[in-house]
Amino acid sequence: MSLSGAAMSSHLPSIAPYGAWPSTISAARVAAGATPLSTLMLGGADGCDIYWLAGRAAEAGRNTLLRFHGAATEELTPAPFNVRTRVHEYGGGAYAVDGEVVYFSHFKDNCVYRIDAGDDEIVPLAVTQAGKQRFADFVVDRARGRLIGVRELHGDDEHAQPTNTICAIGLGGADGAAAGAETVLAQGADFYSSPRLSPDGGALAWLSWDHPRMPWQGTTLWLADIQADGTLAAPVRIAGGADESICQPEWSPDGLLHFVSDRSGWWNLYHLCRDRQRIEALCPMEAEFASPHWTFGNSMYGFRSADEIICTYIDKGVSRLARLLPGSGKLEAIANPYEEIRELRVGKGYIAMLAGGPTIPLELARIDFTEEGVEILAQSIEELPDQANLSIPTSISYPSAGGRTSHAFFYPPRNADVTAPEGSKPPVIVISHGGPTGMTVNTLKLATQYWTSRGFGVLDVNYGGSTGFGRAYRDLLKGQWGIVDVEDCVAGAQALVERGLADAERLIIRGGSAGGLTTLCALTFHNVFKVGASYYGVSDLKGLDQDSHKFESHYNEYLIAPQPQAEALYQARSPINHTDKLARPMIFFQGLDDKVVPPQQSEMMVDALKARGVPVAYVPLEGEGHGFRKAENIVRTLESELYFYQRIFGLHDATTAAPVHIDNLQD
Repeated sequence: MSLSGAAMSSHLPSIAPYGAWPSTISAARVAAGATPLSTLMLGGADGCDIYWLAGRAAEAGRNTLLRFHGAATEELTPAPFNVRTRVHEYGGGAYAVDGEVVYFSHFKDNCVYRIDAGDDEIVPLAVTQAGKQRFADFVVDRARGRLIGVRELHGDDEHAQPTNTICAIGLGGADGAAAGAETVLAQGADFYSSPRLSPDGGALAWLSWDHPRMPWQGTTLWLADIQADGTLAAPVRIAGGADESICQPEWSPDGLLHFVSDRSGWWNLYHLCRDRQRIEALCPMEAEFASPHWTFGNSMYGFRSADEIICTYIDKGVSRLARLLPGSGKLEAIANPYEEIRELRVGKGYIAMLAGGPTIPLELARIDFTEEGVEILAQSIEELPDQANLSIPTSISYPSAGGRTSHAFFYPPRNADVTAPEGSKPPVIVISHGGPTGMTVNTLKLATQYWTSRGFGVLDVNYGGSTGFGRAYRDLLKGQWGIVDVEDCVAGAQALVERGLADAERLIIRGGSAGGLTTLCALTFHNVFKVGASYYGVSDLKGLDQDSHKFESHYNEYLIAPQPQAEALYQARSPINHTDKLARPMIFFQGLDDKVVPPQQSEMMVDALKARGVPVAYVPLEGEGHGFRKAENIVRTLESELYFYQRIFGLHDATTAAPVHIDNLQD
């Protein structure tokens, strides 16, 4: 009996304050296990090979190209090759596959390389302006021996905006232009994306847009026949404009041009009829069949045949997988375990997806049309925590300012080995996502479980302005950045307190980039949060305009107001102008190579808080840009952030070495 009692007591959870629980999910484990997966493509001689990019945090965050061939995975681009592009700074679409041949952009020199799958030799294409041009979003024009893609050409003046075009790159050989020869096919617009060749190679479709719009505000879909000399005939505008966002043009196997448009208020699927005069909606519904074009190469639908489309759509922030029959508009659900489907490609008899869910990390999955079940080819997290220690998010909606409803995922504290003292409530971290035109999803992330396993609750907010809920919700942020997003984060924290799920005296807000502005505004203009963390956050809107790269250089005209009306609003909403109101402790993390939000944005805030005697910590990171890729820096930021919160709330063991110095903190 005593032995049984001893065995039982050894499994009883220990008691520790919320926020100070011991956890097996270390920062090193988060860094080692976080393998970003992206840019899914299909290829091979029979079309059955699956290609994707994997980020290697242990190798300074480089992207390597992997291929699933037969029953094995192989790496095609060993170090030092980094399959990445910086077109629009955010990149994407860094490679293309043509049978057994891959063409890719190498991040270090911005040049395009060729590799034959199975061959160790990687060959550069000769380029005319090496180092000054960047390429993305390739398609192979096999008949003419060339690549067609987006080119971003930078001049000698680093402050001048680059020129964007649709450009062809010769591949050499008897049928093509000289290797590396560049020919501009479309020019004159500020931005281009998504060049797509018709199945017969006779026509090219693409998207363009101009300042001050972002692609989720208004884009134009163009179509032009390709002439005998490879140039384009006069382009014809098919759809889109200043107030209509077009995404992902694709050709069906029988040559019909398809695309996604938000003309109804929702990103829905359409096609151009064969007469090229009429456009038809394929399945009108209040759901999103696209996501915002922050990066190139996104794919949310593909063709099993001319009569069957496989697609994913977002319904109230959650992804669904379906079979669409264009002839009837019938949409049939396809069973799968995922709640986020980030990308999909349709192969011969199968679907390949990058997908995840509340208990599933982002993974590369293959679903066969003739068999049940899912085959997992790669996972972003190799070693999963024990299910008993996983916090499963709940989707919640709650009232916010102005009578609107906001949405979020709530992760309660969870650790099977520890419990908090009876009657206590947890500190809660409210996360404001970046973008701000973006969305948060509920896919399993070790970085979130790092907090919940230590006794923190996490509220991940899809504030007004987020995607996944239709254009009207997305446009709630028009002219209201720093207002609506902040109100929705504040209201979310208050809703948790009212429901007894959070300690009102230990509310935290953190965010990166645009979410950093939300964080800073919430701490400056509201008294709900007690501490905050800014990851490369915006503090000076005017400075952001002056320093920003081309892609986002007019974004504030939508988010705030056009000049000169914006001047007073910039003054009112920029936290750097109101540091006298900011009395909450803060920690700042900043990549010193950041071209999107330059380091001075964080440094000005740190200096101002130091001068006022507010507890503040600053972690500058060499060799990091907008987002941190190196394993050692992922570890450093997480450990520093945890230490900062625990010191502020009096939870830290004084014998532990401090990973970060905190100015103005009194022991």
